[in-house]
Amino acid sequence: MKFKFAALVAAAIAVGTPVLAQDLHFPSLSYRTGPFAAGGIPFADGYSDYLTLMNERDGGIGGVRIRQTECETAYNTEKGVECYESIKGDNPLVIQPLSTGITYQLIPKVTADGIPLHTMGYGRTSAKNGTVFSHVFNYPANYWDGASIAIKHLLDINGGKLDGKKITLLYHNSAYGKEPIRTLEELAKKHGYVLNLLPVDSPGQEQKSQWLQIRRDRPDYVIMWGWGVMNAVAVQEAVNIRFPMENFIGVWWSGSENDVLPAGDGAHGYKSLAMHGTGTDYPVYADMKKYVIDAGKAAGNGDQVGSVLYSRGMYAAMLAVEAAKTAQEIHKTAAITPAMMRDGMEALVIDQAKLTALGLPNFSPDFSVSCENHGGNGYGLIQQWDAKAKKWNLITDWIQSDSEVIDALIVADSEAYAKEANLTKRCN
Repeated sequence: MKFKFAALVAAAIAVGTPVLAQDLHFPSLSYRTGPFAAGGIPFADGYSDYLTLMNERDGGIGGVRIRQTECETAYNTEKGVECYESIKGDNPLVIQPLSTGITYQLIPKVTADGIPLHTMGYGRTSAKNGTVFSHVFNYPANYWDGASIAIKHLLDINGGKLDGKKITLLYHNSAYGKEPIRTLEELAKKHGYVLNLLPVDSPGQEQKSQWLQIRRDRPDYVIMWGWGVMNAVAVQEAVNIRFPMENFIGVWWSGSENDVLPAGDGAHGYKSLAMHGTGTDYPVYADMKKYVIDAGKAAGNGDQVGSVLYSRGMYAAMLAVEAAKTAQEIHKTAAITPAMMRDGMEALVIDQAKLTALGLPNFSPDFSVSCENHGGNGYGLIQQWDAKAKKWNLITDWIQSDSEVIDALIVADSEAYAKEANLTKRCN
């Protein structure tokens, strides 16, 4: 099928469609250094390796090869903006900053420059509203979805009621960590739990006072919005005060192997959100091994393959590739521009038939993107750490977030942004 599509695109080019590029440029704003490198490295490796697989196995996308570049941000907002400025003139098809701080700074820039921005499960939540944010996409789910999914799980295990329960949000004291607060406050009004907020200053290596407070307050549950070294420190501190690990739930950025392995057996039972499957039990990994890893073309040394964040980087790359294919189909050319890529991202459809064809059956939820909806359908999972087997186990089916609460928040926040930025709503 891929060869047939490539031939059709090539034929379209031959009959008069101008060649717009010699390759398809997929830049990576990565961080392989600093206190957040433990999260940045596997994501960057998974992202790069999937794109390499497309070149080595498929000859690129629609017959045009992929060109990869990487710019080190060290998870620093200023450096991230510098990276963007250095590559924006080089036909980047999509920017993936892997940082909420960088995302906030880039939103007005990419909109003015006509370059799509994909912030998968992070960034500015209200960018889901495509009528306001024309060039920003945060599918398949966002932070507010994550907060709601965590609360829905707690409702499920408490007979549908959380009245009087005490929930502490332990969060990275940054734009990233503050994202779920408003949603959790609204959900507290709806479900009657008591919310306590505990910020942790970056990078999060010192948390003694926070966990002493948790020990004093004795919350029923702790939800964590952490990243990098903060996660592993928090898990170890929870072990130290003997907090019940099954009552400790991290966002999907606080649920990698790097977050739990340092605590050894003490981390057993810790939970986190998940937006996709993990492990190597997917057909695509056989091709990854053959064409990339065994061929010596992997971005890393291979020790992260199949880990949560490697899988997430691979997932981000897969979504980018499928959006590029969609753009090629829409515009009947393989040599797409950033503007065409934006159109492909806005028309992207991911379903189980497509995932199975890609060698990723049941890896992620179905979703479709539209002019109005740039964020997907708000589905997530709960995974739990098995310290003995050293693996994550999925313990729920897909949980959909509370759209009644979240949609209203998205409308309010995005419309406030539109007024502030003097933007005219689209999709009419």
